[in-house]
Amino acid sequence: MMHSLRTARLLPRLAVSARCLSSSPDYMNYETWHRDNYQQHGSQPLNSHHAINGNHPPSIQDKQTELPRTSVLMELSDRVGALHDVLKYYWKYDVNITRIESRPVTSNKFDFFVDFHGRVGDANVNALLMALKGMTDKLLVLDEKEVHWFPRHISELDLIANRTLDAGTDLQSDHPGFNDVEYRNRRALLAEQAMKYRMGMELPSTEYSEDEVKTWGVVWDKMEGLLEKYACKEYKKSMNLMKKHCGYSRHQIPQLSTISSFLQLQTSFRLRPVAGLISSRDFLNGLAFRTFFCTQYIRHPSMPLYTPEPDICHELLGHVPMFADRDFCDFSQEIGLASLGASDEDILKLARCYWHSVEFGLCREDGVNKAYGAGLLSSFGELEYACKPRSDDEVPSIGSDGHPTCPQIKPWDPNVAAMQDFPITTYQPVYFLAESLQDAKVKMRKYCEELPRPFFALYNAQMESVHIDRPVRRCVGVPDSSS
Repeated sequence: MMHSLRTARLLPRLAVSARCLSSSPDYMNYETWHRDNYQQHGSQPLNSHHAINGNHPPSIQDKQTELPRTSVLMELSDRVGALHDVLKYYWKYDVNITRIESRPVTSNKFDFFVDFHGRVGDANVNALLMALKGMTDKLLVLDEKEVHWFPRHISELDLIANRTLDAGTDLQSDHPGFNDVEYRNRRALLAEQAMKYRMGMELPSTEYSEDEVKTWGVVWDKMEGLLEKYACKEYKKSMNLMKKHCGYSRHQIPQLSTISSFLQLQTSFRLRPVAGLISSRDFLNGLAFRTFFCTQYIRHPSMPLYTPEPDICHELLGHVPMFADRDFCDFSQEIGLASLGASDEDILKLARCYWHSVEFGLCREDGVNKAYGAGLLSSFGELEYACKPRSDDEVPSIGSDGHPTCPQIKPWDPNVAAMQDFPITTYQPVYFLAESLQDAKVKMRKYCEELPRPFFALYNAQMESVHIDRPVRRCVGVPDSSS
């Protein structure tokens, strides 16, 4: 709970110029060209759909993503062949272009923003810049953009996983387990176990007590019939697989290690234990690496059908089965990749999109509303509230229990969802309905592509790292390396 894309096969250096000259766009970016170019030629850049997820230790970095980059602004006259004449020097001096954008300046001028591998001072880069000065109306070497720190390799998730907003043990006075010393000690033990975990280690096994398994069983029994009635078909298909392969049943709480191994074979997603709630930015950053931060503690046995925070029941019954569906995983990763280096304002927008989809999303199935959001799939009351059929003339109002009598259902539109606030202690007054998970993914991808971003991130599943298309400095909110 809150608590792809594609790897870069670098552009053939002159191929990009033909696309630019033929289209003369007002705005064109490398990611769009890169995806379209490979689709047109019947090939796809390497991603988690068809890359072998290599068994590399976390210390191995993708060298390609760490190469230095330089950004330049070139102003050219709008004439046939102008860009081709300039780009041939990148080929001549063996300089790889990673991004190119064009923007009209006047009726007969164009600005081209170009990012490439190398830095000022390298012999080939210096030679290139000297040649470009004689071929352009204006040439500027641009400063690196400063952005929020973000992980570049999956091993760097260790730097943010322990930045919890609470330690899993800091219970509020109204928490059912606040005065239960034994329960608090158990939470502290599980938090310590999660804090010690590092990427590449075997996921820890947890021996759950009889009371914990009993609590799990109560939730399981309450949800089982409702999930069969209201959960989307993707969820039910995945749940059947997890019963078969991961030990899902009312009689035992499945182990994260078993589930994570299964998910990696199915969709390349994995689980990573955390001690408690983490920030929206850190949580979404994990999704970029197809990693779900997962708590291990369980709600207090005195109130098995209530939890004030995400617990193992919410994670394993609500979230995890959906991560066995590829469309849902790709959808989640789209949000994660867009969060890398994003501004605080855009993180808030992405967090709202996440909330209204991954947590509380609905989809249409055979003319009926079904749930795919984890907050619904793990809450018996809200699942029925959100999905049960209602008459068209039923008007939402607030009932005596403080909950709305019925919700407002809006078509899934990330632009609208990004501006829709939400409560966290009551049922949602608004739900967003997608035509399908594929529809949700396509619309989210389009939203992310149109979001103003400091760079575009491409995921390399084999190296478990992200490639970015322009030079940036990760200098805001740098995590403590000792954590």
